[in-house]
Amino acid sequence: MIDTRELRQHENLREQAVVRLRKKHDFAAHLLAYVMVNAMLVLVWWLTEVAFFWPIFPLMGWGIGLGFHAWDTFGRPPTEERIHREMERLRKE
Repeated sequence: MIDTRELRQHENLREQAVVRLRKKHDFAAHLLAYVMVNAMLVLVWWLTEVAFFWPIFPLMGWGIGLGFHAWDTFGRPPTEERIHREMERLRKE
């Protein structure tokens, strides 16, 4: 017979796995959009033969956002202490 504590741990791990997989999927979609849109912008720049490489602005601006998204997706997971502090904060609201 399964202990209720083990069942809660299993459910918690499953929930964490689902959240991580969703984040990874969302990041992959964000990365694909970044590559496709910016490739199109570079192609437009190349076809118009403009001397100044203006696609650098969306490449860098969007790239910063993509970097933060990667950090959120692949960065260190929160510690148990931070999780408990956040839970306490949410209970007080």
